Amino acid sequence: MHIRDAEIADLETIADIYNDAVVNTTAIWNETVVDVDDRAVWMAERLRGGYPVIVAADDSEVLGYATFGPWRPHDGYRHTVEHSVYVRGDQRGRGIGKALMLELIARARTNGTHVMIAAVESENQGSIALHERLGFVQTGRLPQVGAKFGRWLDLTFLQLNLDDRPTPA
Repeated sequence: MHIRDAEIADLETIADIYNDAVVNTTAIWNETVVDVDDRAVWMAERLRGGYPVIVAADDSEVLGYATFGPWRPHDGYRHTVEHSVYVRGDQRGRGIGKALMLELIARARTNGTHVMIAAVESENQGSIALHERLGFVQTGRLPQVGAKFGRWLDLTFLQLNLDDRPTPA
């Protein structure tokens, strides 16, 4: 397995992985599946904003993808990003999510990002534990702020400080 920048040819698999998360998990709180055109617009917007879209691939097969982007739209948050990591259903538990996250963290540090935010459904203890192993710290929990599959969902925030600069540049 290797990590590389996503390509247009990856968009069909990226859409499939995203849609599996929509239909079968609480990893994303969206209930609407997307098509390849939607993912093409999404990827173009990410890249235009200077944010990475990366994939984990085994030979020519995409196993997962990840990105980060702005946490909030206001200028004061420009040093903070929120990440997303999705792994194909039949590939989970093999270290792919961790590998994608390590690459995202490295890229965020390289571009001068100060803080990376993770927003995780609170019952997803595996994801929370992975974030903590990578140095993220839980900073808050928002009860019942989401809904999916006929139930309320709680959101846990975690953050990773990527540098120790005392003031923003």
